[in-house]
Amino acid sequence: MTSSSGPSKTQALYRKAKTLIPGGTQLLSKRPEQFAPDQWPAYYREAHGCTVIDLDGREYLDMSIMGIGSCLLGYRDPDVTEAVVQRIQHGSMCTLNNPEEVELAGLLIDIHPWADQVRYARAGGESMAIAARIARAATKRNLVAICGYHGWHDWYLAANLGQESALDGHLLPGLSPNGVPTSLGGTILPFEYNRLDQLEAIVARHRGDLAAVIMEPTRSSDPAPGFLEGVRSLCDETGAVLVFDEISVGWRLILGGAHRKYNVEPDIAVFAKAISNGHAMAAVIGRAAVMQAAQESFISSTYWTEGVGPTAAIATIRKMQRIDVPSHVADIGNRWRAGLESLSGKHGVPMTFSGHPAISKFAFDHPDSLALETLFTVRMLNHGILAATALYATLAHQPEHVDRYLTAANEIFPELRQAIENHNAATRIGGPIHHTGFRRLT
Repeated sequence: MTSSSGPSKTQALYRKAKTLIPGGTQLLSKRPEQFAPDQWPAYYREAHGCTVIDLDGREYLDMSIMGIGSCLLGYRDPDVTEAVVQRIQHGSMCTLNNPEEVELAGLLIDIHPWADQVRYARAGGESMAIAARIARAATKRNLVAICGYHGWHDWYLAANLGQESALDGHLLPGLSPNGVPTSLGGTILPFEYNRLDQLEAIVARHRGDLAAVIMEPTRSSDPAPGFLEGVRSLCDETGAVLVFDEISVGWRLILGGAHRKYNVEPDIAVFAKAISNGHAMAAVIGRAAVMQAAQESFISSTYWTEGVGPTAAIATIRKMQRIDVPSHVADIGNRWRAGLESLSGKHGVPMTFSGHPAISKFAFDHPDSLALETLFTVRMLNHGILAATALYATLAHQPEHVDRYLTAANEIFPELRQAIENHNAATRIGGPIHHTGFRRLT
């Protein structure tokens, strides 16, 4: 890791940002408070492969969330960058439409032959809002059953109106519905993953007004036998639109959507993040009978027509067709998890693990888990490694990167064990314990 002398430009800029930007950042998951308050580097100057350089010239190996899962090929992938630069040099925005959006549509439909048509956006949350709108327009119904995390928009946060913990089991706890019209209360009906009985109860109560079932086909675990098939059957029986949110998991387990691995076809699937490897792009693909409803509702935005997003997506997908990315990231994730499991036993630091190898997570199985996580992150920073409690494995990660991470962790785990025995993890951090979920910054 490269060091620099004098006050930290990186930390100083974030202190300034908190006075100018509500919440400090544009994305909750990028707040330094989510990792190690006052110590996690908030800004980068350069990023390539799985290397990040902050504003002070400090170099880090990113063994954490890799652009919140958006850079499946790694940062500044050369093939994607070359295509994007060429598109920019030819003009990325125009009064006319870019031809890449037609090429991308054909590519997505080739990979997902159940789908007929495609609409685009530039971010995951807005693409899910589009999918919900299309489903409601197609069915002329109001209610939506949901399972999983689907973004920040009113249609989704309405689940927490009157009961602010309704979404707590769907990735992020404590999501406040402040500003969401109270009239939307009761329109979103959550059910738990692998609990088909809960969805059956929703269908029994609201059969005639259920517009859609919107869910992640998987996040942390495989579906139980018959679960996704049962969801598909309930949608067929009721006429509800089945929407799979593939924003986080898509392309990681198999080329295309994870639903291809499970052989269950939705009516709509939504992609963002990894589809374009760090460039803003999202796609809503679906059956023509459903997608045509997009013409019956106003769904339109200027920057959904710029050329960089589709160009990046085409280059990304073409590369993933040439290279078996899912196998590579599974190998990296398995190596990472196996190494940590070995260190857990060796040093007597209790840990639990979850998630698919491509998106693997751990937790310290101890009452002081948040303090231990923060301490681990801070000590890893001293080794020049960005480390949290998850690894979004990428094509850029190699076995030697995992080995470097595990070598550093092996030096840190004895202190974690001492902190557990002495009940003083929090006092070792040198700053506050990291936040969890949504919390207002003061």
